[in-house]
Amino acid sequence: MENYDVIVIGAGPAGYVAALRCQQLGMKVACVDKWLDPTGKPRLGGTCLNVGCIPSKAMLESSHHFEFISDEADEHGIKVKEVVADIKKMLARKTQIINELTGGIEILFDVKGIKWYQGTATLLTNSVVRVVSHKAEETQVSAKHIILAPGSVPTEMTEAPFDGDLICDSEDALAWEKPPKRLGVLGAGVIALEMGSVWRRLGSQVTLFHPSATFLRNADQTVAKNVKKTFLKQGLEILSGHKVVAVKKSAKTVQVTVMGADEKEKQYTFDKLLVATGRTPYTENIVDPVVGLSIDDKGRIEVDEDCRTNIPNVYAIGDCVRGDMLAHKGSEEGVVVAERISGQKPHLNYGAVPYVIYTFPEIAWVGYTEEQLKQKGIEYKTGSFAVTANGRAKSIGKNAVGVCKFVADAKTDRVLGMHLFSPQASELISIGVQAIETESSSEDLARTIFAHPTLSEIVHEAALDVDNRALHAIK
Repeated sequence: MENYDVIVIGAGPAGYVAALRCQQLGMKVACVDKWLDPTGKPRLGGTCLNVGCIPSKAMLESSHHFEFISDEADEHGIKVKEVVADIKKMLARKTQIINELTGGIEILFDVKGIKWYQGTATLLTNSVVRVVSHKAEETQVSAKHIILAPGSVPTEMTEAPFDGDLICDSEDALAWEKPPKRLGVLGAGVIALEMGSVWRRLGSQVTLFHPSATFLRNADQTVAKNVKKTFLKQGLEILSGHKVVAVKKSAKTVQVTVMGADEKEKQYTFDKLLVATGRTPYTENIVDPVVGLSIDDKGRIEVDEDCRTNIPNVYAIGDCVRGDMLAHKGSEEGVVVAERISGQKPHLNYGAVPYVIYTFPEIAWVGYTEEQLKQKGIEYKTGSFAVTANGRAKSIGKNAVGVCKFVADAKTDRVLGMHLFSPQASELISIGVQAIETESSSEDLARTIFAHPTLSEIVHEAALDVDNRALHAIK
C-alpha cells in the first residue's frame, strides 16, 4: 500500500490548492478525483474550472461583447453592418479556456510530484482510502492526514427534476448551441443572474422566479434595489415573491405554475427551464459509514473552526462544509489546513470573504450590510457615490451605472462593509477586503490617493462621503 503524508479527496479549487500548498510545505501528497470531461478524459479543477466559475465567465464575456457591438458600439462611433452570434464558436472558446486551465493544474501536479489518482475515493478509516479507477480497478492508499474536498452539485427541486433537455441545471445551460426563445429560471441568485444575463444577451426572453419578496437578500438592500432596477431595464423579467406550485412538461415546452404575493396562481410556458436554486454538498459515498463522519441536516460535513472533522486527522474544506460556496473561500481553507498540518498557526477571517456576481455591471460586497448592523444593534455611518458621476465610467458608456457604498463603525470609523454595483466590481472589492482585513478606517481610504481617471475613484468618493465630504457629489 502506497503511503503519503496527505491525501486530498477532490481536485476543485479547495482540493487542488490544498494539495499544492501541502507539497510546497514539504509533504508527500496524493489527490483523488473522478471528474471526466464530455469526451471521457479525466480533468482536474472540479466544478469551478470545468462547468462553473470559469466557463460561465467565458460565456459572460463573449455575450457581453456581442451585446456591446449590437447595442452600444454606435454610441462610440463604431458602425457595424451585421452582428451575428456564433454560439458554437463561443462554446469552442469556452472549451479551449477550460482545457488550458485544467491542463495547467495537471502540469503543476506533474512538476511538483503530486500523485493524481483518477477515480472515485472512499475513506475507509481515518488513514486509509479506497480508490476505484474509471476502469473499475481498485487500490488502497494511506496517509497521516486526509483532506475531504468533494465539492457540491446543483440542487434539484422535487417539482422540477432535471432531464438535461427541457429542465436543466447550470452545466446544461453552459452547453446550449442556440438561445431558447423563452427561458424560465427558478432562482435569482448568482447562477440565475449570470446565466440569465448570458442568454438574454444572446436573444432569449428570460423570466426569473424566486419565492422571497426580497431581491438579493444577502446584499445591501440599497444596492440590491439599484441592481434590480437596472436589470429590469436591461430586459430581465424578475418576479420576486413567486413560489413554484407545479412544473409540467410537454413534448417541446415546460409549463410553470407559480403563486404570486397576491396568492393567485399564474402559468408561464417556456422552451427551457433552468433550475438555479442553489447547490448541495456532494458527500455521497466519500466515507464508509463505519467511519462515523458527522454530517449535519443540510448535508454538510461538520467541522470545527480549524476545519477538523470529528474523525482524528481528517479535515474537510470548500463547498462541503459550513459557509458560503465560494471557490476562493475553499482555496483559502485548503491553504490554512495545509499550514495547520505542517505545524503553523494560520488564520482565516471569514468576515473578509468577498462575494461577486459577474453580470454587467458586476455586483460585489464584503463585510456587513446596513441591515445586518441594524439587527446587531451596532451604531454605524454610511457613505456612497454614484458610478454615473465617475469620469472613467462615462468613457465606458451609458450602461456603466451603479453605486459604491461603505458602512463604518460610528465611533471608531473602522470599515465594516463595502458594497458595489459597478463595472469591474470584482476587482474593486479587493480594496474593501483589505480594509477590513487590516482594520482600516474610512478616513484611511479617504486619505489614499487614487489614480485619475479610474473606476477606483468611486471607492475614494464613497469613503469621503462617510464623513459627508465627497468632492464630486451633489448633496
